[in-house]
Amino acid sequence: MTIDDNAIVTLTYEVRDGGPSGALLERMDVNYPFKFMFGTGRMLPAWERRLFGLKSGMGFSFLLGPDDAYGQRSEDHVLKAPIHIFQNEREQIEPGLLEKGQYITLTDANGKDVNAKIIDWTDEQVTLDANHALAGKTLFFSGAVLDVREASVDELVRKQFIGEDGVRK
Repeated sequence: MTIDDNAIVTLTYEVRDGGPSGALLERMDVNYPFKFMFGTGRMLPAWERRLFGLKSGMGFSFLLGPDDAYGQRSEDHVLKAPIHIFQNEREQIEPGLLEKGQYITLTDANGKDVNAKIIDWTDEQVTLDANHALAGKTLFFSGAVLDVREASVDELVRKQFIGEDGVRK
């Protein structure tokens, strides 16, 4: 069976920054392979296009530029928030809440959750970076397809891989 919409795909992969010899960003190996339903819109479209049509046992390697991955970094996504929204009712900041490099979840005006990295803060404001952690990066993917199978009825209904233990993943 080949990788196509609604197939359940199991694969290994590495993601490296910039090319084959770049810094390792993520690895899914045979002990913890990546399993997902193909074509549901949850993966990067350009990533799925590169995997489409592959079969079990086939390898892959390709680059995705920022525009095909997580976009370019944008200074418009660096936000300044008033410090008071992080304070408790005693106008204090809970210990450990504001740590440089820590990610927090914000809710935008439309009710959508956005992850943002704490860059800095003063007595007046907190500077947050809501760019994706991989924004602006060229990503090199390499790996192998371990298995491709038809989705079960339950997986088709839920539009996601469901493990043998019944847990949706």
